[in-house]
Amino acid sequence: MSSPGMLTAVTPPTAPIRRIAHLDMDAFYASVELLRYPQLKGLPVVIGGGRRREDDMLARLREAYPEREWTGDDLAHIPVEFFPLLGQYAGRGVATTATYPARQFGVGSAMGLMKAARLCPQAILLPVDFDEVRRISRLFKQTIREIAPVMEDRGVDEVYIDFTDVPGGQREGGRVLARLIQKSIFQATGLTCSIGVAPNKLIAKMASEFKKPNGISVVYEQDLEQLIWPLPCRKINGVGPKADAKLQGHGIHTIGELAQRERTWLIQHYGKSYGAWLHEVAWGRDERPVQTESEPVSMSRETTFDRDLHAARDRAELGAIFTRLCEQVADDLQRKGYVGKTIGVKLRYDNFQIVTRDSTIDHFTNEATSIRRQAGLCLKRVDLTRRIRLLGVRVGSLARLGEVPPEPERPPGPAQLF
Repeated sequence: MSSPGMLTAVTPPTAPIRRIAHLDMDAFYASVELLRYPQLKGLPVVIGGGRRREDDMLARLREAYPEREWTGDDLAHIPVEFFPLLGQYAGRGVATTATYPARQFGVGSAMGLMKAARLCPQAILLPVDFDEVRRISRLFKQTIREIAPVMEDRGVDEVYIDFTDVPGGQREGGRVLARLIQKSIFQATGLTCSIGVAPNKLIAKMASEFKKPNGISVVYEQDLEQLIWPLPCRKINGVGPKADAKLQGHGIHTIGELAQRERTWLIQHYGKSYGAWLHEVAWGRDERPVQTESEPVSMSRETTFDRDLHAARDRAELGAIFTRLCEQVADDLQRKGYVGKTIGVKLRYDNFQIVTRDSTIDHFTNEATSIRRQAGLCLKRVDLTRRIRLLGVRVGSLARLGEVPPEPERPPGPAQLF
């Protein structure tokens, strides 16, 4: 008991340890399709290709089983043998994702479907249902925010979450809260996810890959040498193929080997900014906050054709595609409340060479006609005598609608290409 007049020492509260989670939905596009077609669970399935063909399947079913009236309510009962096989595919499409049974054959995201067909011809091929993907994406993110509101949206199927001050976010290093989020997402969507919890975003993203699918991995600062250093440098978010090849050329294959290089050596060989960054990330340092809102730099839409197109011989088809891309970008801008003033195009020729052209106008816009007019002028600056494999339209230099003056009235521009 302290004497009268004496001050009692007060122990200051201990600050919570920083705990950041990276959540990645498991084979998201494929998993969305398996909600519609549960009979395909456990089978190799690849997502990609062209339009949906449910009507075609239903027509064949009515012919094979005329005693039954097949409708859109019977999708879960379509026999597996009625689904299109990847081995039958012919075209230029790429795989958006694949189920884990298909990945065991080497099929991966962004792989050409023809190559994937050689690896796993028995896989079932399904197109992407973008509307349903976006709906479920919004649903799982809303489920997370109701539990842990500090969430950074990183795309349709992944987020960062700050667990630090959330009830349960410190228990078992964040495992308790991660388990609650996993369970809540499954109840809301029927889908699974994998979560990595770590001191920062850098390590959390690596950790979310440790126990896929439907896993939880918790990493502490003291785990750096055991869990992170043995990984290849390519696992660092920000080390691309070219940087990784250069690192390997210097005998640096793992993150641990990268950490052993002096900071000055890395700056000398990789530049002041990137070299210093490589040194920091190799030692697991990352102070980036979880940002609940981030401003997009640009918005774009592009499409790869099933066959190479020529500007003169396929003028009508290219023109319709070009107009649709401009309308889609305009719709994205309007829906998300943005305008832009740098408008450009992207082409990939039949030899896979990519060219881009853009120009900045003196006013902001999100109108399809204005975007198409300016993008058409950009097309005049590229070689259109060669066959085209991909076409894209981009709007950059974005600002929020309402923070810039409205676009003035302008006369129609000159006739556009396509």
